Amino acid sequence: MHKRIGILTSGGDCPGLNCVIRAAVSHANLTYNWEVVGIPYATQGLLERQTVPLSMHGWDLRGIDPLLNMGGTVLGSVNKGDTLAHADDILASYEALGLDALIAVGGDGSLKIIHQLATLGNWKLVGIPKTIDNDVAFTERSIGFDTAINTIVDAINRLTFTAASHDRVMIVEVMGRTAGHLALHSGIAGGADVILIPELPYTIKGLCEHLSQLRERWRRKFAIIVVAEGASPCSEDVDNAASCSTAKCGRGQYIAEQIANCSNNQLDTRVSVLGHIQRGGIPSALDRLTATVFGKTAVDLIAQEKYDQMLSWQNGQVVHVPIHNVLDQSPSLVDPHSYLIATAQSLGIYVGDRK
Repeated sequence: MHKRIGILTSGGDCPGLNCVIRAAVSHANLTYNWEVVGIPYATQGLLERQTVPLSMHGWDLRGIDPLLNMGGTVLGSVNKGDTLAHADDILASYEALGLDALIAVGGDGSLKIIHQLATLGNWKLVGIPKTIDNDVAFTERSIGFDTAINTIVDAINRLTFTAASHDRVMIVEVMGRTAGHLALHSGIAGGADVILIPELPYTIKGLCEHLSQLRERWRRKFAIIVVAEGASPCSEDVDNAASCSTAKCGRGQYIAEQIANCSNNQLDTRVSVLGHIQRGGIPSALDRLTATVFGKTAVDLIAQEKYDQMLSWQNGQVVHVPIHNVLDQSPSLVDPHSYLIATAQSLGIYVGDRK
């Protein structure tokens, strides 16, 4: 039976989104002879009833398929606006566009909104997780996470040489307002001396003592600190952190100022805020593979008429989980007692304390 499938990308962009589109379109065309249309700018495109025709060779450049290694999303994306305020118009658009099913690629916030719409409109929905924060519940991998880690590690590698050459403390601020997966994974892989994440409070005293030990015991005159933008201080440091936030200084800059204070300005610090650099670039091989399998499997779920599901990578394979279960457990935070935290500590990395 012929089907017309819509696909959209919502929330912040990340590498690998185009790989999902590529796989879903190719599989739907070749295996099922279905039509696939892109919805530009996610729910905004639905509201305006816009579609982009998609075919497995629609983006070819003299036989070269650019979607496999192109960052961002060719369909565009939005992560702002009051979508539910226009719910009635958006709900009507699904039927007006003649959609038999919808594939939505997004993080937990985007999936929550789209799932609310799908429930109200009785849409046939399949979700695919993407976020560089890797905080969507029930999946070990979200599209974009691996590429973001590689980008951060590359930055750490470059900064390490400068830090060692000038005896500096280099502070790398990465994304992660509520979840520290990005900081933790990249910090361990990049050889950081300090990793600060939202889930495990730190003290400036403990941090400075660790830096002093590096210099006095191990004769290390430089250090690398990876700090998530949402890293949380212990109660004794809350007032200082709050005043910094009021002044609109970033977490990395706050850490730098506190290190300067506790060292009597003896430690030379520099801050690098990676910002949206973490979202960009060519997707890694792992993100391409994950995105491709997710895109293909999403189409298969539609063929099996299994809806209201999100695809998940668990134990080396793709499974599907009810979206409402995912949303109930998201965001998925770093467990302070996890093996990765224990690994970091065993390597002599300061990851916070509760003193």
